[in-house]
Amino acid sequence: MSLPNISRVSASGLLRSSCDLRWLLRSVAPLAAPRRALTHMGYRRPGQPREDRPPWWRVKFDLAKGLKGMKRHFKLLKEEFFAPFVGPMGKPIIEHMLEQNQVLWEFRGPHSLQEWTISCDREIGGKSEIYLKVGRNNESCLLYGTLCSDPPKDGETRYSGYCTMRSKQPLASFDRKKYHDWSSFNTLHLRVRGDGRPWMINIVPETYYTHQKDDMYSYFLYTRGGPYWQDVKIPFSKFFLAHRGRIQDDQHPVWLDKINSIGFTLGDKADGPFQLEIDFIGVCKDYAHTEDFAYEKYKRNPEV
Repeated sequence: MSLPNISRVSASGLLRSSCDLRWLLRSVAPLAAPRRALTHMGYRRPGQPREDRPPWWRVKFDLAKGLKGMKRHFKLLKEEFFAPFVGPMGKPIIEHMLEQNQVLWEFRGPHSLQEWTISCDREIGGKSEIYLKVGRNNESCLLYGTLCSDPPKDGETRYSGYCTMRSKQPLASFDRKKYHDWSSFNTLHLRVRGDGRPWMINIVPETYYTHQKDDMYSYFLYTRGGPYWQDVKIPFSKFFLAHRGRIQDDQHPVWLDKINSIGFTLGDKADGPFQLEIDFIGVCKDYAHTEDFAYEKYKRNPEV
């Protein structure tokens, strides 16, 4: 069996053919590549208009703002450097050892609301609304709005109807992550006034693996309703582990030495207006509470 003869093309012929192909490609319109592959944009829900702006259009270059930010960061760096010489967390050692109560967030004026962020299902096409403002006489925080459990008509979302308020991640100098250290306390203390709806309190600790970034510890907050304030004390041992809203089998206590944020979520499927007023959020040391963890710890290999 003989192989067919393959004709060889000279170098001048190849150069001539490449030039012809170049002129041919100039006359053809370029192919449109998907924008998601080029700019790595986030997921766009069905029916949402496409954003044709480049990803760097939000960046505003301002020299005066940059110098102001550098001054603020170096000031924070100076405070962080000299704080350990005073004591733990910048407090004297005696005060740190004898401290039994600590107020973390006290809502006294509009500046106290800058540490919080709100969101609802309107971001995914829902109809709920949520607002945050300062209460009467600038002595509280008022969270109000309207809850609607109708899912968006996009063909994908099946459930809807949630409103949430969450504290921002504390940052150190040069936007480094900073954590809340509650290891000296065992109880969460709140002073709230609600309308009788049940809320969910979420505590988000620092995780070490990427698949744990959606882990949070949750517990229920039952408001009485009416004009009177209520002091709520919830031990940290009552908080259970959940991942994306699903309670996990492998339960373990929350690590209180590195807490990123705390939040409040409403999703009781009762459509209508809601209201929650918060005076302060703090932690305390309850010596009468000796429970380590309120739930059974899951063991993959039980001891015989």
